[in-house]
Amino acid sequence: MTTQDTEDLTRVGPGTVMGEYMRQYWLPAALSSELVADGAPVRLMLLGEKLIAFRDSSGRVGVMDHRCPHRCASLFLGRNEENGLRCVYHGWKYDVEGNCVDMPSVPAHQDFKDRVKAKAYKATERNGVIWVYMGKRAKAPPLPGLEVLGLPESETTVMLALRSCNWLQGLEGDIDTSHFGFLHSGHIKPEQLADDHPFRGAVFHRAPELKVTETPWGTSYGAYRPASDGRTYWRTANFLFPFWTQQPQGDFATNVHARAWVPLDDHNMMFFNFMWKRPMPDRLMGKDGKPITGVDLGMNYQPNTTDWLGRWRLTSNEGNDWNIDRAAQRDNASYTGISNIHLQDQAVTESMGPITDHEFEHLAPTDIMIARTRRHILRTARAFKEQGAAAPCLDDPDTYLLARSGFFVADPRTDWQDAYAANLKEAVRPAMRRAAE
Repeated sequence: MTTQDTEDLTRVGPGTVMGEYMRQYWLPAALSSELVADGAPVRLMLLGEKLIAFRDSSGRVGVMDHRCPHRCASLFLGRNEENGLRCVYHGWKYDVEGNCVDMPSVPAHQDFKDRVKAKAYKATERNGVIWVYMGKRAKAPPLPGLEVLGLPESETTVMLALRSCNWLQGLEGDIDTSHFGFLHSGHIKPEQLADDHPFRGAVFHRAPELKVTETPWGTSYGAYRPASDGRTYWRTANFLFPFWTQQPQGDFATNVHARAWVPLDDHNMMFFNFMWKRPMPDRLMGKDGKPITGVDLGMNYQPNTTDWLGRWRLTSNEGNDWNIDRAAQRDNASYTGISNIHLQDQAVTESMGPITDHEFEHLAPTDIMIARTRRHILRTARAFKEQGAAAPCLDDPDTYLLARSGFFVADPRTDWQDAYAANLKEAVRPAMRRAAE
């Protein structure tokens, strides 16, 4: 990694390599429930741009630059009324497409509203989420074809969390498998877990070996360890363009989910976790029927504010040392002293600083997925910027359907990609079942 590599990978504002690249894709931006018809506008930060989102009287969503095109007063102060957002400075009003529909401070014979347009972006809704397209195409590409997004809203859950670090740091935590046996389960003894517990393989063998390959959707890894029956235990995970991951958090056959690591600006990102609602094995219980400490789930949030970065902030953060419990760490009730699994990831990635100093780090063989993913992103984004090369998956969203993550066991003589394909063929496909119905 050179300084220029870091710049190209992490900077997301207009005109940057990654910023222009990501603008080609639909971005999850907010929950649909955050916008109320004729309600207060909401501040959004996306790819370094300060935006306003609102829902008009007819229920349509508008997303636009927060500055009024007249005198640049913020439309956050605006009146959301009668199918438009009206600037309180001079009363100019804009519809969800950014068209100026009223110019009451200008004499009628001098009105020129048909020549004024706010900088607005295309917006749509799916799975209870507002999606924004910030690219230059006259016709936006299809929404991403990830399987979990093909399920009805009633069958999915969506979780958000603001993270105060660059988007790449957050994403790389999800494709780093060797940390699991330490950060999340370093305090757990193998004998505490039942034979079918999802943590068992990582606890028995904390130093996995990896195989990595580039794929039509991005990159994929298979981390392998010996299984107790002489077979091989695999944990597979994916990076999917431009900022999606699928991690091995469950059995491969039913692990229908996707995570987005959406850059708000260079130093902050929003985590979106889309999951298929289904009965899940209790990962918090040991073989003795007692709770395993240090593996809590769920989120504790601060109240949302109207600040640019005021939504979905966790109560534990750098300002309070992520509420680390040194006694729990010392007594091995938790390897980190931070009991929540998501917060453990958040703490270590935020602790790296706003943007990791890649020239300071020393990658190991277990970081091959990270190295290969960085290289693949850089090569692809630069090809788009410099040569106009097609952005992967953009116009063929069903490519994402080939990606699945999770754990499985296989014959040690079987190639991991063959084992992956065999397990994918037998996997539960709830979205496809729904479509067939």
